[in-house]
Amino acid sequence: MGELTTTWNLNERALTVADELARSADELGVVIHTIAGARVIDAGAKTTGSLDAGVLTARVCLSNLATVQIVPTNVAGLALPGVAVNVRKPVAACMASQYAGWQISVGKFFAMGSGPMRAAYGKEELFDHIGFREKPNVAVGVLETSKIPDEAAIKLISEKTGVAPEGLTLIIARTASVAGSVQVVARSVETALHKLHALQFDLSRIVAGFGVAPLSPVAKDDLAGIGRTNDAVLYGASVTLLVTGDDESLAQIVPRLPSCASPDFGQPFIEIFKRYNHDFYKIDPLLFSPAFVCVQNITTGSVHHAGSLRPDVLASSFGLQGVRDGGR
Repeated sequence: MGELTTTWNLNERALTVADELARSADELGVVIHTIAGARVIDAGAKTTGSLDAGVLTARVCLSNLATVQIVPTNVAGLALPGVAVNVRKPVAACMASQYAGWQISVGKFFAMGSGPMRAAYGKEELFDHIGFREKPNVAVGVLETSKIPDEAAIKLISEKTGVAPEGLTLIIARTASVAGSVQVVARSVETALHKLHALQFDLSRIVAGFGVAPLSPVAKDDLAGIGRTNDAVLYGASVTLLVTGDDESLAQIVPRLPSCASPDFGQPFIEIFKRYNHDFYKIDPLLFSPAFVCVQNITTGSVHHAGSLRPDVLASSFGLQGVRDGGR
């Protein structure tokens, strides 16, 4: 696989967006804490948050290498908000930053960590493959959790990233929150890249990515939120990738790229999750990808595509069957 070479400081890029979120805390419905010297921005753990807070949180996850917008989408004939991402540097933005690959566990605190602080930590095997790590003076991350991190969690993140607590900025939001839902659904392009990585595709061929997925309704709890946000991508996301190189490899790999290539495809994610006793690692990893993928080869001009949207599954997951059927 090709390696990622860049002179950007991903954490510094993300910090500019985190600062924007902090400056508008009251307006955006977020609360700022200082814990053991670190800045912790609660965008949806114990506070209401907002759609705009979710957009900024997603941009932090992407190291400000993408635009993120709330756009109209259609689910089962209904106009619903969606999340669109236009990613300029997909490997850096999605793989070195946005992918939630760091499980942070200390004492009673647990969170899935994403954002460019992962590049400072750099212990995930993924970083060996993309050939990129950084040693920043600041570290910025997003924690998917319902708990405010304690001093032990701050100490762990500080030690693992090599950044003093005073240089840490952490944005937290639970899955069952407005901002939490936005930042998860904003991962449409990231799931396509992660799937390509699992299929051993040369990620350096990917020039740009665009994705849009319907924004799932906020769920009653985090387990239900995991189900709905995953469904938004697995059954509702459309992703376009611009790539270079040959067509033969694309013809072979694109049919394997969408979520429908997995035998686990077809049911709401919460049902799949229950079937595997709530163990993510027992689910077919090739399920986690967009519903529809279009790969455009800018070297040859060819277009390869596979998959399709499943509004019926989305309607079931989002609680929209009655509306779709006329409210009866």
